[in-house]
Amino acid sequence: MLGTRTAWTPVGDGEFFCPGCGGDRNYQRLTGRRRFTLLGVPVMPRGETGPVVECAACRRHFGTDVLDHPTTVRFSAMLRDAVHTVALAVLAAGGTCSRTALEAAAVTVRAAGFDDCTEDQLGALVEALAADTGRVFGEPCGAGLAIELHEALDPLAPHLAPAGRESILLQGARIALADGPYTPAERDALATVGAALTICADDVTRLLAAARTPS
Repeated sequence: MLGTRTAWTPVGDGEFFCPGCGGDRNYQRLTGRRRFTLLGVPVMPRGETGPVVECAACRRHFGTDVLDHPTTVRFSAMLRDAVHTVALAVLAAGGTCSRTALEAAAVTVRAAGFDDCTEDQLGALVEALAADTGRVFGEPCGAGLAIELHEALDPLAPHLAPAGRESILLQGARIALADGPYTPAERDALATVGAALTICADDVTRLLAAARTPS
């Protein structure tokens, strides 16, 4: 006879990755007001509840922290941009004059989702980056480039498994190795990549050594 009922009010909507459905779905952000009911009729306020996120497909409710997880589309774009930024950083550290490094970088970037990327485009981007920052090829990773790496990698790292973070670093390492052993500037750039991906220094050293070993 006596119970409670929650009246939900929509306060926003959008798209999110639904942990219940396992995919991108539309959602409504809801706030609720609870009331005691007598024989199913609301009789007395009991306070507010929420906010919650309701999936438009499965109708399940989740805490608003689920909105911190990127959608599949957004995650793919973040991953693609991260690989592109790492490739540019490694090339800027000393590989842009080498055709083999440019070719390795272009293959890596195309595999990440930039289907039309070419060696010439990457070379032009690195030259433009150097001209814009006044940076000389082969210098250690400067503050501006380090900031760009952190901006691309910091938001992505929490959503990647350790193997995924290591994969991005290894891709950068193979670009650096395409034209010969690591230069000090390339090592510095890759160390910055590792730090942005929350890979400890010892593991960065291990992975850079592993990249030099033929598979």
